[in-house]
Amino acid sequence: QVQLVESGGGLVQPGGSLRLSCAASGFTFSNHAMNCFRQAPGKEREFVALIYDSGSQSYYSNSVKGRFTISRDNVKKMVYLQMNSLTPQDTAVYYCNVVLGGQNNWGQGNQVNVSS
Repeated sequence: QVQLVESGGGLVQPGGSLRLSCAASGFTFSNHAMNCFRQAPGKEREFVALIYDSGSQSYYSNSVKGRFTISRDNVKKMVYLQMNSLTPQDTAVYYCNVVLGGQNNWGQGNQVNVSS
């Protein structure tokens, strides 16, 4: 059974930082790219970042490029999203995602609120 368990969200002031974590189980973690998406209130879910299986390559949406860093630990089966220089526009529920056999698998979501 595939499980993606997220942690690390919360409330942060503009300009601050947070690190989100995603613990994966139920599949061969080191063989799969991992994704991060987010969904802001009243908006569609959008892509944030991707990291390939080896961790050697990653990609970001233009809205977070240069501020967010995705990383992974294939031994611990963890994915991390380091978020810096946060703005109120980053307020959203953040989701960990893996595509297995053409099917999307999602974590439970992690609320991030950026507000003064």
